[in-house]
Amino acid sequence: MEYLLQVKIGALVGLLLLTLFFGFIPARVKWFRLTNGTETHRTVLSLISCFAGGVFLAACLLDIIPDYLSDINAELDARKVATSFPLPEFIMAAGFFIVLILEKIVLNCREMGGTQDERTRLIHDGTNGHSHGHETHPDMEDSGHHVHVDFQAHSPFRSFMLFLSLSLHSVFEGLAIGLQNTNSKVLEICIAILVHKSIIVFSLSVKLVQSAVRPLWVAAYIGVFAMMSPLGIAIGISVMEAQLEAGVLIQSILEGLAAGTFIYITFLEILPHELNSPGKQLLKVLFILLGFSVMAALTFLD
Repeated sequence: MEYLLQVKIGALVGLLLLTLFFGFIPARVKWFRLTNGTETHRTVLSLISCFAGGVFLAACLLDIIPDYLSDINAELDARKVATSFPLPEFIMAAGFFIVLILEKIVLNCREMGGTQDERTRLIHDGTNGHSHGHETHPDMEDSGHHVHVDFQAHSPFRSFMLFLSLSLHSVFEGLAIGLQNTNSKVLEICIAILVHKSIIVFSLSVKLVQSAVRPLWVAAYIGVFAMMSPLGIAIGISVMEAQLEAGVLIQSILEGLAAGTFIYITFLEILPHELNSPGKQLLKVLFILLGFSVMAALTFLD
């Protein structure tokens, strides 16, 4: 077995186990079952999310997008495809809009199927904007606190829709690992996904616990969610190992879709919400810079 494949399989197993670990913490530790949590708890979640935002920003701008553009342009040149239309950028935009449309469909189904009290939007406008359904309670926003989940909404239906929406993203995140062709890139992107997914699965688990979902279903949700990124890795590995005639082109297109997903996560999910929510603004910027610097250092050393 090639060393690169071993690294990818190791990343697959590592993501699976660590996601399960972080996901089951709220379900097993009583402190996380508090209805409103604590200020320290909320602050830690916010700063970790800022660090993850910096990591994803660097992964996007310094690794995934440059590699994708290089690969797709080389493949288009090899196939003698000449066009004035910005096809590589269009593919990235397609990945962006695929995830956006799927998420909006999920949220629309939730609004149509929920009760009147449940039809408050999970994604707010203005200073409260944040995707993936990680909502903040108005009272918490006014008091300067930020959380990834609404601790006041105890609805198993809404929790399932949140789980489904997050799972769709995780598959595309895993693709970014499975499609890489160097060991260092696999490790760098794995770190980016791990930091982000740890806080997301932690928040999802808190949401499930607060929604009074049965313990067996909590375990099922967390287990399936933990397998989504490994599934994306497996799909990426299959594409590369199959060595199809059009395999390089397929790989490049999937890289573009994954890049669009990273753009969505970074610029519409993490950074706007964290920077627009009140409280500890300079500290948040510091953690964003810290996350970016860690990834930039790894890229420089490579």
